[in-house]
Amino acid sequence: MRAVQVEACRVIFDSNAHLLLAAGTASGKTEAAFLPVITLLHESPPATVGVLYIGPTKALINDQFLRLDDLLKEAEIPVWHWHGDVSQSRKIRLLKKPGGILQITPESLESLLINKSGELVRLFGDLRFIIIDEVHVFMGSDRGRQVLCQLMRLARFGRTEPRRIGLSATLGDYSLAEAWLQSGTKNKVITPKIEGGQHKIRLSVEHFFIEPQKNRKEGESLEKSKNSAVPDRSKSAEEKSIQPAGSPYFRYIFEVSKARKCLIFANNRSETESVIASLRQIAEAERLPDIYHVHHGSIATPLREAAETAMRESMSPAVTAATVTLELGIDIGQLERVIQLDAPHSVSSFLQRLGRSGRRGNPSEMWFVCSEETPTGKELLPLQIPWHLLQCIAIIQLYIEERFIEPIQPVKYPFSLLYHQTMSTLASTGELSPAALAQRVLTLPSFRHISQEDFRALLLHLLEIDHIQKTDERGLIIGLTGEIVVRNFRFYAVFPDNEEYSVKEESRDIGTIVMPPPPGERFILAGKSWEVLDIDLKRKTVFVKPVKGKASIHWHGSGGTICTKVLKRMRQVLFEDIEYSYLQERARERISSARKLARSAGLDQSNILPVGQNTCSVFPWLGTIAYRTLERWIRYAGKEELGIVSTGGISPYFLTVQFRGPAIEEFRQWVISKHDEEIDEEDLVGETEAPQLQKYDEFVPPELLRKAFTADCLDIEEMKNEVSKWR
Repeated sequence: MRAVQVEACRVIFDSNAHLLLAAGTASGKTEAAFLPVITLLHESPPATVGVLYIGPTKALINDQFLRLDDLLKEAEIPVWHWHGDVSQSRKIRLLKKPGGILQITPESLESLLINKSGELVRLFGDLRFIIIDEVHVFMGSDRGRQVLCQLMRLARFGRTEPRRIGLSATLGDYSLAEAWLQSGTKNKVITPKIEGGQHKIRLSVEHFFIEPQKNRKEGESLEKSKNSAVPDRSKSAEEKSIQPAGSPYFRYIFEVSKARKCLIFANNRSETESVIASLRQIAEAERLPDIYHVHHGSIATPLREAAETAMRESMSPAVTAATVTLELGIDIGQLERVIQLDAPHSVSSFLQRLGRSGRRGNPSEMWFVCSEETPTGKELLPLQIPWHLLQCIAIIQLYIEERFIEPIQPVKYPFSLLYHQTMSTLASTGELSPAALAQRVLTLPSFRHISQEDFRALLLHLLEIDHIQKTDERGLIIGLTGEIVVRNFRFYAVFPDNEEYSVKEESRDIGTIVMPPPPGERFILAGKSWEVLDIDLKRKTVFVKPVKGKASIHWHGSGGTICTKVLKRMRQVLFEDIEYSYLQERARERISSARKLARSAGLDQSNILPVGQNTCSVFPWLGTIAYRTLERWIRYAGKEELGIVSTGGISPYFLTVQFRGPAIEEFRQWVISKHDEEIDEEDLVGETEAPQLQKYDEFVPPELLRKAFTADCLDIEEMKNEVSKWR
């Protein structure tokens, strides 16, 4: 047995504590968690479901189900999986005879809590263990806070308090994960120290210039800021899609993945579609077999499963482009190489993706491929810096030098989730008095900072918009408008989603798309080009036929949150005289030219530089949250004093400020002198502004949204601390 498995057995067998298993990918964590647990189940079979396994993705649950189901057949311990792709007949079998292990997503667990509330004692009354896989994915998100609420609600139906086991390969601060895992319980959490040798890794970073999109007006961006002082020329996946399939960028990706078992990670769905469509064109031109797949949330289940099967087949080459859907846990066998398009958002994501390769004793291998628009020679200084390349190097160096992994940022006021759990509680229990509802909801661990007054404000607002109603007995029930929200299957998820159209080739499901083009036009889905034949608006179905040639892509990606330490390391990359051994020729040349440019422009001497008439750029080297705080401080506090016309830029890399007159030097002095003055967070949010960032924020009173935004989305202290060091 591996060390992690021995230590897990000691905690499970010799204590009553919760267990956090923090060990590298492919270290045997899954078996470490399950083997001692199923031993106890075998010795003393539970009267209901004995183990609840919560996984973040369907793909991970399907993978673990196959492994466990095969393992436990002789032990006669049933294994069930429950999510949107599992047949109703299998779910009915579990409901008739609950027992063994149930593997489920948070969304399906929410559905059970609402729709099977009368059967929860029969289903979970003898629940012994709760295993939460990839805990780092849940921590710090509304989905993770939803899980904690669900576990507390579920505990009300059990005879004993189940022990919790958390699994993760990418945790920085174990104490934060231990506190999260322990939430709402009295048992302590034990995190065994796992001794292990250094795992070898192979890294490569290359860089390419790509042609800008031809059919775009000069200065117009795909997602242009309304308040931007400069055009956002950061490349997007849609711009890549018009690159010729044989361009150096796609040709390079083709060659490094050719005839191999490769996983290509992209930061959004558009990039996965673009790269696979282009690789498929190259392979077809060279009369090579089609070994290409796409895996993301909008791909139909049969096609996703076909991609997973192809990646598991050890003897056959296969190339799959994926988003986070294949980042987590799933065992895809002898993967030879991971390719990352541009920079991942975090060190944690880098490690998770790197860990998909290097199993069965082989080194982990990741090839970064960065790109930016070919310069025209007219770009402002900030647009001449290779931000994605800097970010790749910074993330790699932070891990190599410090084993740094980003800490999870706590959230005080998850009002969107508060709405969701309030409505879910009413939907599952029926009528409750306001006091009883408050007692049930505010005692959930995710809401410990929310006051009775805030909850009362939410309830009054929900009464006003008819999401809840008062009964004659002065109780509360779901209102008619609220019923429309709660009875939709999309209610079970707390993450934002779009209402999508099903795409069908005759009767075959291809996937879904948000905004279909009109009949006769083309788009890319599952890495192939399709022509729209007809659209059934009532059934939200698009009928297509396969075609060859170029097509458009109909998703826009969104950036993740980047921490300040990554930005500060990016600055160090720009000014240190170090040649990183993993940089390939083009990447070395690009870093060299960027360093010369930055020094000649004086970026090593100042954070604020003039870049045009009445315009300056601010290079704050701050993470996403502190950058947002700085931008708002300049926009609101400096507008009247300095005559600021507009602010723009690309978060969190640079901020551009435009003035009515030549006030750049005054602006520099203002920033440096004013940072140590007291700043009221409320001054950074407009009087009528109520930022809606989470799924159910539209149903939350504006004053609560402003309170949540200032507390959880701004960081005045970090901003002031960093600005104090500016020159």
